[in-house]
Amino acid sequence: MSAEILEERRQSIHTKEEKGAKNTKGNSGGCGGNGMRCDTASVAGAVSQRACVYCGARVVLNPITDAFHIVHGPIGCASYTWDIRGSLTSGSELYRNSFSTDLQEKDIVFGGAEKLAAAIDEAVANYAPKLIFVYATCIVGVIGDDIEAVCSQAEKKHGIRVIAVKAPGFSGTKSTGYRMACNALMQLMLPHAGQPKVQGVNILGDYNLAGEMWIIKNYLRAMGIPVVAAITGDAAYEALIKAPAAQLNIVQCAGSMMYLARRMEDELGVPWMRASFFGVEDTSTALRQVAERLGNAQALHHAEAIIGKRAVEATDFLDRYKPHFVGKKAAIFVGGGFKAISLIRQFNEMGIETVLVGTQTGKPEDYEIIAGLVNPGTVILDDANPAELEAFMKEKGADILVGGVKERPLAYKLGIAFCDHNHERKHALGGFEGVENFTREVNLSLSSPVWKHTRGADSYAATAAIQADLVRQALSATPA
Repeated sequence: MSAEILEERRQSIHTKEEKGAKNTKGNSGGCGGNGMRCDTASVAGAVSQRACVYCGARVVLNPITDAFHIVHGPIGCASYTWDIRGSLTSGSELYRNSFSTDLQEKDIVFGGAEKLAAAIDEAVANYAPKLIFVYATCIVGVIGDDIEAVCSQAEKKHGIRVIAVKAPGFSGTKSTGYRMACNALMQLMLPHAGQPKVQGVNILGDYNLAGEMWIIKNYLRAMGIPVVAAITGDAAYEALIKAPAAQLNIVQCAGSMMYLARRMEDELGVPWMRASFFGVEDTSTALRQVAERLGNAQALHHAEAIIGKRAVEATDFLDRYKPHFVGKKAAIFVGGGFKAISLIRQFNEMGIETVLVGTQTGKPEDYEIIAGLVNPGTVILDDANPAELEAFMKEKGADILVGGVKERPLAYKLGIAFCDHNHERKHALGGFEGVENFTREVNLSLSSPVWKHTRGADSYAATAAIQADLVRQALSATPA
């Protein structure tokens, strides 16, 4: 294992061995069964790629298009809004604004509850929202403003839902923020638990970053299956309060939505299933399984018709590009384990070997599946930092990195192609349409002529490596 890795991080990194071989911990088999450290707090000082609790909550709730989002804290936290994590809307654009109480030193000393109450009053007077979320940030967690009391009083005063989201950034991991957001959604839906069931499903964990929610809805509509509520891509208040009436929850992003799915099953009687709409294989499987879980033979017939046409078209498109991908190697670092699993399958379909895969919020069961999908020698890691990603991408000879906005500069610095699968992409990567878009983007990025200027002896990456070696030599030569 690379010397660049902190000793405290070694338990979160695993290299898949040959079948039957013993790993460094004396066990054989997948990651979850060999003591791999995951789903825990980041190692202090390791410069984790994870975001904070507040960020996790905002990721889930911000796409609710007609909600008013008030950030109770310093103005800097309000910068995390739609332009950082894009989400398309077919209705209201209220969610594209970010509002803050802009706490100052005086508020921190004497408390900011009165300022928050005034901000809610101003929002109601100027925007008349049906729903307001109030986010507690780090400083609010320190000074102890009772935002739940303020929100409760505001609900009685204005007759609308005002829901507190207790998400101080330091109070856990990004996954904690997901749970806080899911609790807020349950708080919204529970008063509507008694409504009669209707035909239709909810889609959980797709945030409509580039129109994926619309693609999934179109498939289900063609199958004769209505969508009751989207949670939360292109969501709206009136649809969300009808969600308890659905027959089934389809969970796309398991990392952010499994907690909500389980609560909705236990408390609202809505069963759930996991599904992925990335790649030909996963999209085809998802459409079949939705129809089967609903016991709808006609929907299954329509699903087979869709798959028979669209899967063949997507596969034919992919086959034309496969000669370009021979011998190429991919690195993956994304938020959730389920997305990583889908990406590995997509790269397998493309003929590209995955040599490095990591997630921010993967669970032991996710890493077991990942270990079963990749080849021996693949590095699997949880909650990585930039130094680790750089070291292993160079060690494994990765040609392309699939990640998000934080990983892009690292790939470009190393002269490695990059594909954004997260916040800032502008074209859909889900469904059969997404197969074509993803294939095209991977090909364009891998084939760019710029890489011949960034991988030579005079490249930035090579110069940076020489400088790093000189620093190490100087440090080692310094007397203790």
